[in-house]
Amino acid sequence: MSVTPRTFHLIAPSGYCQNQAAAQLAVRRLQEQGHQVNNLQTIARRSQRFAGSDEQRLQDLDLRQVEADIVLAVRGGYGATRLLPGFDAAALAARLRERPLAICGHSDFTVIQMALLKAGGQTFSGPMLAGNFGAEVVSDFTLDHFWRALTSPEFTLEWPTAPQDVKVSGTVWGGNLAMLTSLIGTPWLPDIDGGILVIEDINEHPFRVERMLLQLAQHGVLARQKAIVTGSFTGVKLSEYDNGYDFDSVWTLIRELTGLPVVTGLEFGHHWNTVTLPLGAHGQLRVAGDVGRLTLSGHAVLREHP
Repeated sequence: MSVTPRTFHLIAPSGYCQNQAAAQLAVRRLQEQGHQVNNLQTIARRSQRFAGSDEQRLQDLDLRQVEADIVLAVRGGYGATRLLPGFDAAALAARLRERPLAICGHSDFTVIQMALLKAGGQTFSGPMLAGNFGAEVVSDFTLDHFWRALTSPEFTLEWPTAPQDVKVSGTVWGGNLAMLTSLIGTPWLPDIDGGILVIEDINEHPFRVERMLLQLAQHGVLARQKAIVTGSFTGVKLSEYDNGYDFDSVWTLIRELTGLPVVTGLEFGHHWNTVTLPLGAHGQLRVAGDVGRLTLSGHAVLREHP
């Protein structure tokens, strides 16, 4: 698809970018496509395992005066949770309502996105600089879905899934499951009623995923949702000890315990192919035969002529 040149502003609120070559490759690719990439110093910045001191990384999140089209996280890892007490989500959410910024990332960045969503600010759960734009071979699927989400006031995702009767509408929210669960009992977990919860994770065995979903259920979060959509759960190898206990076993249990439809198979998360989801948008979820469809609308998009 033809893409209008945009201004990217990089932030690194989480871990140090170990794959410096990938990040620099991503910058070169974006620049060669006509985009401007700002705040490059965040790529090499480091303090212990983090992408700078807490103060530096918190400053990254003060985007009130930033003039850009897209704010892109360099990578995930760990570290954003440390910033939450000092993060002025309300101020940034107010800026987003006045002058939208397409803020995009996933993984550890989920906690920042949830704090913003609770304050009324929408973001995009999608690719990041090093892991996606800097991949050895960039996924056309990922790029196409990224630009579609950021430029289309309404768009529909379609994917193969197990047949079931699903027809619900609600607020689309979620992201990395471990990060969502880590916010239980804190001031930063959004209160979403009638939502469509989309989840993904990496290096989490089915029993850990089940435990986290049970925690969300026992906290009352799942009882307030209309459906769960599962994305990519990668980096896991089952053993003989599991004896058939897999992710499908987890989804079956959650369906039985909650009565919620669990729609599986969306390419979303820690994977070469990933869709981009506007968190806080309105979603219409349908399953017809063995095809899932999620239509998204009500989110701010990039201006045609920046």
